[in-house]
Amino acid sequence: MLLHIPGLFSREEVLRIREALEQAEWADGKVTAGHQSAKAKHNLQLPEGHPLAKEIGAAMLDRLWKCPQFMSAALPHKVFPPLLNCYSAGGSFDFHIDNAVRQPKGSPERVRTDLSSTLFFSDPDDYDGGELVIQDTFGVQQVKLPAGDMVLYPGSSLHKVNAVTRGTRYASFFWTQSLVREDSQRTLLFEMDGALQQLTQDMPDHPALIQLTGTYHNLLRRWVEV
Repeated sequence: MLLHIPGLFSREEVLRIREALEQAEWADGKVTAGHQSAKAKHNLQLPEGHPLAKEIGAAMLDRLWKCPQFMSAALPHKVFPPLLNCYSAGGSFDFHIDNAVRQPKGSPERVRTDLSSTLFFSDPDDYDGGELVIQDTFGVQQVKLPAGDMVLYPGSSLHKVNAVTRGTRYASFFWTQSLVREDSQRTLLFEMDGALQQLTQDMPDHPALIQLTGTYHNLLRRWVEV
């Protein structure tokens, strides 16, 4: 499942965040890449634990835990602290698959990367190239969203970032360990939850809602890992 989540940050918030990112001191993005990925990665990144990355990441997580779409689609159990990256002057990241398990710097906690996310802080008109290309069972998708919007997709997907040939692409990326490991099961639960919400609006007193809600939770009980 690939999901576009719009408007996590307002236009005014995005402008403030981007202004701060433009003033930041960036490091080589290879520092958080695995052995194979490092060969394909050509970008800049705020170091893990950087005060600005922690501030923006905390704001992102606060929004995500209040976002019904994210909660329904991801069913989050653990979230890796969001990281910030920068692509410019030909920067790119060739096709790769994210490491299955990530460990935040200085933490004993490990996060299984069931879901990958990218939140854009640059508008599509601010740069040329820089599309996030995702290849999975749903086909090949090129993603280039408005600033403040986020895309959520399976961590098992082969993906890349096309070279930025003009301007600068600022974004945040992170991984989520879901309560439900299997993407196809999460997709069924997400679709069922959406249908239940629609039925609740259209026919709030229909007796079948109780049965369907119970079925949703019984499926979740069968598939959840804690």
